[in-house]
Amino acid sequence: MLSFFRRISKSKIGTSIIAAVGLAILAGFALSDISNFGSGTLGFGLSSSTLAEVGSAKVTDNEMSDAMQKHLQDVRQQNPEADYADIVGDFDALLDQLLDQKAIAAFTDKFDFPISKRLIDADIAQIPGVRGLNGKPSVQSYEAFLARARLTDAEVRDIIAAQIAARTLILPVATQARVPTGVASQYAAMLLEARQGEAAVLPVTLFTAGLKPTDSDVQSFYSSHKKNYIVPEQRSLRFALMTPDSLKAAAPTDQEIAAYYQANQATYGANETRTLSQAVVPDQKTAQAIYDAAKRGATIAAAAAPAGKAAAVSTITDKTREEYAGIAGDRAAVAAFTGGQGDVIGPIESDFGWIVAKVDSVKKVAGKTLAQARPEIVTKLTADKSKTALADLYNKAQDLLDGGHNLTEVASKLNLPVTTTPLVTADGTSRADPNFKLGPNLAPVVKAGFDIAPSDEPEIATLANDGGFAIVSPNQVVQAAPAPLASIRDRVANDWIQSQAMLRAQKAAEQIAAKAGSGMSVADAVKQSGLNAPVQPLSARRIQIAQSKGPVAPAIRTLFTLTAGKSRAVPDEQGRGFFVIKVDKITPGNALMQPGLIGGMSHELQRATEDEYARQFLAAIRANLKVKMNAAAITELKHRLLTGGS
Repeated sequence: MLSFFRRISKSKIGTSIIAAVGLAILAGFALSDISNFGSGTLGFGLSSSTLAEVGSAKVTDNEMSDAMQKHLQDVRQQNPEADYADIVGDFDALLDQLLDQKAIAAFTDKFDFPISKRLIDADIAQIPGVRGLNGKPSVQSYEAFLARARLTDAEVRDIIAAQIAARTLILPVATQARVPTGVASQYAAMLLEARQGEAAVLPVTLFTAGLKPTDSDVQSFYSSHKKNYIVPEQRSLRFALMTPDSLKAAAPTDQEIAAYYQANQATYGANETRTLSQAVVPDQKTAQAIYDAAKRGATIAAAAAPAGKAAAVSTITDKTREEYAGIAGDRAAVAAFTGGQGDVIGPIESDFGWIVAKVDSVKKVAGKTLAQARPEIVTKLTADKSKTALADLYNKAQDLLDGGHNLTEVASKLNLPVTTTPLVTADGTSRADPNFKLGPNLAPVVKAGFDIAPSDEPEIATLANDGGFAIVSPNQVVQAAPAPLASIRDRVANDWIQSQAMLRAQKAAEQIAAKAGSGMSVADAVKQSGLNAPVQPLSARRIQIAQSKGPVAPAIRTLFTLTAGKSRAVPDEQGRGFFVIKVDKITPGNALMQPGLIGGMSHELQRATEDEYARQFLAAIRANLKVKMNAAAITELKHRLLTGGS
């Protein structure tokens, strides 16, 4: 409630804008959510490609266009139908973000505050996305990170340089701001304030009687509310599947089965595993003493006891010769698997010390005959051949597409059936046929079909779970547009009725509120209006609003915006009617009995004060550097983005 950071992160610009310029994806920039600092002056003398200038740094037309494009791409992850008209309201805040970044960089230049390449490299190395599987930074991981973030190396370095400067310059200014306890106590007391009142609920259904729209009413309402009836873009898709089930791979021959059986004797042949007790010591003399004691009948553990911590004793359970060789080395494995149960081997020198071991048990595992293993081998080789055939088919299809063939021609040459869907939206459903639904395994087909332009060549989409591939091409494209009135007339008529009923409800609510605010109780005002609307008592503490994890009901919010004896009509946020709220009694809070609440409020106010210090310091930087804005260029870029001009 008091934190600027939280307010801005929940605003329309919020996180998506920050991500658009890369600030949210790079750790450590404490001011990444700060926007709208300072006030620039209307500039002059700027080139037509420069939108704004702060000190020696400029925000160019190209930079802003790129930032808006990245922002639009981020928004489209949540709303695929979004266009520049939906985000043009974010333009000024995004420009301000870029100016803040430029201002910090220009300030460090002006006052000779260098940011070294090593400092920037160190911050880049801390970005999780630039680390490989071994946890260390790699060029390949960094390049992949840049591609995912849609940023260049230079852009990342500029952002990080601003971060480092912010950490060094601004954080010390904003850290540990002090708020007097008396101030925190007053705010804490406000949270404990209690209010009582009345609330009348006027549902819209009370006001629908007699509302029957004419054709003219419906047409007029439809014309003025077309955005409410937009049908998203629809496409009819054509695709040809290449799946393992559709291929008839040749069965493996007897020779292939036999060859695979012979090559995999480790799996199908007879096998032997051994369990050994083992001691590893750093010198041969100690190892010999352990060996001699074990030969006399002592266990390896007992024989190694005199060596104390110098001996590493362990039990190696059910290992094949190859597995033991991987642990102790080839020489030890040969010795351990040459003798029988009870044999003691060693001392044998290895890469990590001298080994003495005893064979505790020997387990022989019978292998499978070729006849026994045949079904398993046939399944394995058939699957392998199917994968190979599918890969060959994919390569042939891609070669044909690269050669300029369309989907019909490729499908014909490869003998693949072609499926044509009805018009579907991006989620794969059809408005014309509610029963039509592409299976979840074909989701990549829909995505590919909506990603490519109608004039582009077909694309091969990869199906999930090794399900194969699909050659996809749009067949028909219907752009997003309002649904024809004839197809939704009943819906529009009902919306007209709801809108008229809401107007009636608003008028009635305002009349009741006026009477209640003049001294009449809400219940009496409702009764006098002749409406059968329920009235109920309302009580709450302000702290309930502060602690709410979800949306606060309009009635409760209004209860804390009025003075005692006053009333107000407020609409339901979901359009279901109106409330009439009246405050009857206000009981001030006393925070002296709750020191914990005062402490929490003090911390909250401190954070808000730190935020304000940071904002003011950055505003001072911009004022020192004298921001200039090119209003004509800004207006023209907005127009160009909206109209698609160049």
